[in-house]
Amino acid sequence: MKFCCVGDNCIDYYQHEKIAKPGGNPVNVAVYIHQLGGESSYVGAVGTDNFGIIMIDALKAQNVDISNVQIVDGKTAVTMVQIIDNDRVFGDYDEGVMKNFSLNDQNRSFILQHDIVISGYWGNIAHEFKNFKNHNITTAFDFATNLESELTLQTIPYIDYAFFSNDEKNDTELENYMKGMHAKGAKTVIVTRGKKGSVVFDGKNFYHFGIINCPVVDTLGAGDSYIAGFLYAIMQKKTIVEAMEAGAKRSAITIGYEGAW
Repeated sequence: MKFCCVGDNCIDYYQHEKIAKPGGNPVNVAVYIHQLGGESSYVGAVGTDNFGIIMIDALKAQNVDISNVQIVDGKTAVTMVQIIDNDRVFGDYDEGVMKNFSLNDQNRSFILQHDIVISGYWGNIAHEFKNFKNHNITTAFDFATNLESELTLQTIPYIDYAFFSNDEKNDTELENYMKGMHAKGAKTVIVTRGKKGSVVFDGKNFYHFGIINCPVVDTLGAGDSYIAGFLYAIMQKKTIVEAMEAGAKRSAITIGYEGAW
C-alpha cells in the first residue's frame, strides 16, 4: 500500500532550547507511516532557507519519498513552540511559502499513483479532494477542531476517513455530530478526545477505545500518530477497533519523547 501525504509542513522551533524540529500534519503522518512499515510520500512546499534544507534532509533520512516536494524561493513555514507542564504550547506561526502552495499537474498525477491520499485543514488543497474521489483513490482528511467551518462542510462529501478532535461535547452531542458528518458524505468519522480516547462511527455502529497509559514527555504529534496508526491498520484490512488500538499505541510512543519524531 502506498500512502501520499499532502499539504502543510513547518519547522517546530522550540524557543527555550533553540532547536528546530521538522513537523506539520501531513509530514508527521508520512514519517509515522514509514516507521510503521509502510511506503509513504510527502507533497508540499519548502523555502530556499536553512529551515527548508533541514526539512528536506530530515525526510530523506526517514526514507519518505520527497520527489514531488516543491522548493520555492522564500521562507519555510515555522511554528514557535514552548513546552509547559509536559504539554506543547504553540506561539507565532509564519506560513512562509506554504501560504501560496497549490498542486501542479505533475503533483496530481503523482498522487493518483498511490492507494490513499491524506491531508489536513491547513494544507491548502481541500478543494482537490473532489478530483481525488472521482479517481477512486481512498481519501483521508484531518479537520482537527474545525467542526463547523465552511471548508469542513465543503470537503466532507469527498472524504472516506474524516478525522476530528474534540473533548468538549458530551457523548450524545458528539454522536449526533458524527451522524451528521456521515450523512453529509463521510464514509467513516473518527474523533480523538485526548485522555478520553477516541470514537468512530461507520454509518451503522459507534466504536470506543481508550488511551494507552504511558509517561508523557511532549504531546506534539499525538493526533498525527493516531491518524497514521489508524490508517495503516485500515489499509491492511484490520477492523475498526484494531485500527483504533493501533492509533492509540502509535500515539503513546510519540508522546514519550520530545518533538514529533
